[in-house]
Amino acid sequence: MDGYVLALSWSREYCRGREYDPSMRYQCSGEIGDFGFVLHGLWPEAKGPNYPQYCRSVGVLPKKVVADNICMTPSVQLLQHEWAKHGTCMATKPETYFAAAKLLFGAIEFPDMDRMSRGTLTVGGLRQAFADQNAGLPKNAVRVKTSNRGWLQEVRICLGKDLKPRRCPSFTQGAPDKAEIKVWRGR
Repeated sequence: MDGYVLALSWSREYCRGREYDPSMRYQCSGEIGDFGFVLHGLWPEAKGPNYPQYCRSVGVLPKKVVADNICMTPSVQLLQHEWAKHGTCMATKPETYFAAAKLLFGAIEFPDMDRMSRGTLTVGGLRQAFADQNAGLPKNAVRVKTSNRGWLQEVRICLGKDLKPRRCPSFTQGAPDKAEIKVWRGR
């Protein structure tokens, strides 16, 4: 492994149009909260664009692991998927993988997305806002993914082998700094 990516999904954009989808109930119905950023996953990286995945077969996640992480990643299916696809390449037990992900996710200070969404926002501005909110997180360690229509989908933080922020590798894609982005605030 050469490093990691902490992928933070903007839940309100993901849930737009999915509020009444039973399979998205936890994340999108509003029953257990109104989510902003949620943890999509903690992903291992290799030295190039091909990253390790599905390193071994796994069973269903224990209920306790799901219960302990559902507020960070409010989808049972996504928790299971992230463990199978990425976690198996990083840890022998799901508890270890999710503990690392929870620690990293909990350490992030998020910018005021409601305020930022009410003005002109660029990708570079959002990257800088994350850097300003988090000591030790340089702007070049943050990538932003948007939809084809310019809506914020995800913020990805590049981490080294030591799980500390590092400059994103050149193969890591993101929207260009000058691109304007829109932030869906929800219903």
